Amino acid sequence: MRRLFFIALARQLRIIWPILSGIVSVMIVSGLAIWRIENWRIDEALYFTFVTGLTIGYGDFTPKHLSARMFALVIGFAGIVLTGVVAAVTVKALSATDQDSRDGRYQPDEP
Repeated sequence: MRRLFFIALARQLRIIWPILSGIVSVMIVSGLAIWRIENWRIDEALYFTFVTGLTIGYGDFTPKHLSARMFALVIGFAGIVLTGVVAAVTVKALSATDQDSRDGRYQPDEP
């Protein structure tokens, strides 16, 4: 059953890949803009990007300039969308796996 789930998940990711890569690209570009505006190291800016995008928000890096704060908002909203898309794809894969098992396509191993 686990194998069916991962196969269904891979199918869903192939379909949704352009959207996922677009969202991650927006996050990275916004993080690079913050890097330039705030004069942080690039690793700090990318760390800030993904901590903010994943809605963790430790607070160890905070943008001081208004334009960088606007980019941080973009990162936050993109992270919320990314989380929603990943959850939707996972639920769809679980649903497809359940449907396959009900249709008799799944044959569990006999002990």
